[in-house]
Amino acid sequence: MSQIRFYLDEDAGKKSLSNGLRNAGIDVMTTAEADRLGSSDDSQLIWATEQKRIIYSFNVGDFCRLHKAYLEQQQKHSGIVLAAKQSYAIGEQLRGLLKLVESVEAEDMANQLVFLRKYIENF
Repeated sequence: MSQIRFYLDEDAGKKSLSNGLRNAGIDVMTTAEADRLGSSDDSQLIWATEQKRIIYSFNVGDFCRLHKAYLEQQQKHSGIVLAAKQSYAIGEQLRGLLKLVESVEAEDMANQLVFLRKYIENF
């Protein structure tokens, strides 16, 4: 089993969050670092899956729609983590993502969509 590796999309890719994850020993990449700024959500999910990374985003509507389409078409993705509100402080997001990493193996995230609040509210 392996540890979750994150891909932070444009709306979630704050430098302080990616630095915090890295400082905790988590493998993380942002859209800017991957030179994928402006790519469609579908393209971002495909890339994340090719790289075996779980995508993290605030874009609930589009990624819920993509997740549903993937399941209907029996396509696979590495996993999606969504924050339903952008008002989460960076510290809250960091603690929630770290709790997720402690709780779930990367392989168990395949084809899963989870909301960050589950891991923030359990503190």
